[in-house]
Amino acid sequence: MGRKFVVGGNWKMNGQSNQINEIVNNLKNGSLDRSAEVVIGVPAIYLAQVRSNLPKSIGVAAQNCWKADKGAFTGEISAPMIKDVGAEWVILGHSERRTIFGESDSLVAEKVANALQHNLKVIACIGETLEERESGKTEEVVFRQTKALVPAIGDKWKNVVLAYEPVWAIGTGKTASPQQAQDVHASLRKWLAENVSAEVAQSVRIQYGGSVTAANAKELAACEDIDGFLVGGASLKPEFVNIINARQ
Repeated sequence: MGRKFVVGGNWKMNGQSNQINEIVNNLKNGSLDRSAEVVIGVPAIYLAQVRSNLPKSIGVAAQNCWKADKGAFTGEISAPMIKDVGAEWVILGHSERRTIFGESDSLVAEKVANALQHNLKVIACIGETLEERESGKTEEVVFRQTKALVPAIGDKWKNVVLAYEPVWAIGTGKTASPQQAQDVHASLRKWLAENVSAEVAQSVRIQYGGSVTAANAKELAACEDIDGFLVGGASLKPEFVNIINARQ
């Protein structure tokens, strides 16, 4: 398959300068798996600080960006701003953006289209709530969210990583079992083959996110269709290095 393992660390709204310097130093001094791609999702006001202090081998992502390049959108940041400070990635459609801030599938798609237009790489998040899983709607929800992204991505799939994040497993300590996660990833890849192309289905990287820790990372990483992780709280801790190295 040849898909490069990709591990994202989403700091969310955490960290101040001292803690950030500590995390950055831990990554710089850690023995990271060279076959893994690493991307760090940083609060907007620290993007420049982190980008200037991390080696280029580690990607830096904004955690969100708006669908327009500039304008009267108080509090938002744009793709050109992200690029201007040297960051290369953006995380879009995270479940917290969808559930807390009410972002719709169509809005997420508009944001993805704009980011890709500016040659940012995108981690596009999808995933179901506990209620949706218990109602047997996991695939329905994941396919719907992905379908909205397809026209936004167009022919730029090489610049997109999909992150499957079951909402019920984010920050709860609950983790989808390796088999549960693998089943969704495999179903999503089958859907992509049928609705986009076999080439995209085989080449696109699908991360798993949801209470990933050093303790469960190796078992999850061994699954055929799990191509990496999008890590929340554990990315703030020294154990993040062990998660990056899950396939070693």
